[in-house]
Amino acid sequence: MPQTAKMICDSISPMGIRLKTMQLRYPKFIHGEFMTHRVFSRNASSSRAIPVERLIKDVIDDPAMPVYWGKNQTGMQAREELDPFNYKQSVDTWLHARDEAVQYAIRMAGFGAHKQIVNRIIEPWCHINVVVTATEWANFYALRRHEDAQPEMKALADAMWEAEQASTPTPCSVGGWHLPYYDQETDGKALFLANPGGNPLENMIRISVARCARVSYLTHEGKPPNVKDDLKLYDRLVGSKPLHASPCEHQATPDLYSYGGWDRPEQHGNLTGWIQYRKTLPNENVADRRM
Repeated sequence: MPQTAKMICDSISPMGIRLKTMQLRYPKFIHGEFMTHRVFSRNASSSRAIPVERLIKDVIDDPAMPVYWGKNQTGMQAREELDPFNYKQSVDTWLHARDEAVQYAIRMAGFGAHKQIVNRIIEPWCHINVVVTATEWANFYALRRHEDAQPEMKALADAMWEAEQASTPTPCSVGGWHLPYYDQETDGKALFLANPGGNPLENMIRISVARCARVSYLTHEGKPPNVKDDLKLYDRLVGSKPLHASPCEHQATPDLYSYGGWDRPEQHGNLTGWIQYRKTLPNENVADRRM
């Protein structure tokens, strides 16, 4: 499967600032490059959480592959592709290495080793699923849609750009919320039945947080979500010490702008013009105060 990008939630504030959340799938071998862009809030699927058998099936059925088989030369860019013979040899070797790694993973799993160890063996052939949220995208596109970008990264950036161009943002007023993976029509009734006495807005936010942590509307088993389980997952994440706050960076509400400035700029986090839910939580950032 090529790199994919799907718009999950697309909102625009009264000040005209667009906040976008996308779900991405791309080869794990470019994840380090993606992580260099600090304007993004993101959560990613982890090899530590995926059963060995499921990950092995994924790398057999849909292995991560280069999208351009460049010929070796000086510099970081491969301007010329391999000739047909060496291209085929390279593809066959890439897949043979995958097959060998799978056999070693199966052997290690047979020893009883945990998936957080076994799955590392086959990571070069793995895809990763990532949910990403931001208000500032221009620099990423300028760098990663350029012809000098690594081809796999350019393919991802192009897919993201196309998803953005095909999406129409939904107006979000002050007091409204950008909530990825939450659907009022399908989740509202289930939420009322699961927690009729709870704060509706707070529970909506909590559901979004839990699903961003899973990087999916669905559960890790690919099943429809259970609102009660979503709320329990939120409690495990935010109720832990230290709290696991990164899934709380995707939910946001527009900030007020008046007299030439924002009302609560200290709560924007990495966003512009939006109050990030994470920044409303106590102790969301643990600092080492040892002197």
